[in-house]
Amino acid sequence: MTSAPLLFDRTSLTTHRSRVTEDGLFLHRWALDDVQDRLLMVNRSFTSPAIVTPFPQVWAAEFPDAQIVPDDDTLNLTPGTHDMVIHAMCLHWANDPVGQIIQCRRALKEDGFLLILMLGGQTLQELRTVLGQAESDVTGGLSPRIVPMGEIRDLGALLQRAGLALPVADSVTLTAEYRDLVHLIHDLRAMGETNALQNRLRRPTGRAVFDRADALYREHFGKNGKLPCTFEIVCLTGWSPSESQPKALRPGSAKTRLAEALGTSETKLSD
Repeated sequence: MTSAPLLFDRTSLTTHRSRVTEDGLFLHRWALDDVQDRLLMVNRSFTSPAIVTPFPQVWAAEFPDAQIVPDDDTLNLTPGTHDMVIHAMCLHWANDPVGQIIQCRRALKEDGFLLILMLGGQTLQELRTVLGQAESDVTGGLSPRIVPMGEIRDLGALLQRAGLALPVADSVTLTAEYRDLVHLIHDLRAMGETNALQNRLRRPTGRAVFDRADALYREHFGKNGKLPCTFEIVCLTGWSPSESQPKALRPGSAKTRLAEALGTSETKLSD
């Protein structure tokens, strides 16, 4: 048997992340605030959390008792140890996202909580469009440049594939504005989110491609002299299975008809 080819070059990704600046972590800090808000709505106290993140400096102060581990292909988590695992803004870089979720689920105790925040499919949609068109216009070809990110309906299904109960998926779309394409690319470098695809172009891209992309960006998406850029944050939540969790009733087992509960009469549909 042969293993599937790797989508990402983890060595390059690590290099990119080593150059991250404090200002470049603004999405991670937004995610931290969102996690804190979500946990306020969960009627549970967590005493043995774990956090999967490439940037422990964002999370350590707010979760001093958490075990913080990097998002390696094999997570350094002990099975059945944690009552909560937070996978923080890095699942979109996983070569095997389902495997990552399964590892998190196995690390949970019974009825443990998994919370994942990650970039979703609408992220960088403007940049993806104009770079593809610009490269085609200038060179007559295309090369992999932006990470393929999952759509929310597909990402939600991963929770069930990983064996989690009570799965929920939702998303928030954020927009940042940049003065030009160079400014946007500079920010992506500061975030550690530049191209680390295994099959990326290995030689420098000509200036003409980026000049054309900047012009297309302004033509199709520009607003008030700025270039808007979309970041979609997807949140996935689920629980490790437990007999104490609520379960759906068997079809036909209801003891009261819906019409009676609503105080109305029941009418048969015509054939």
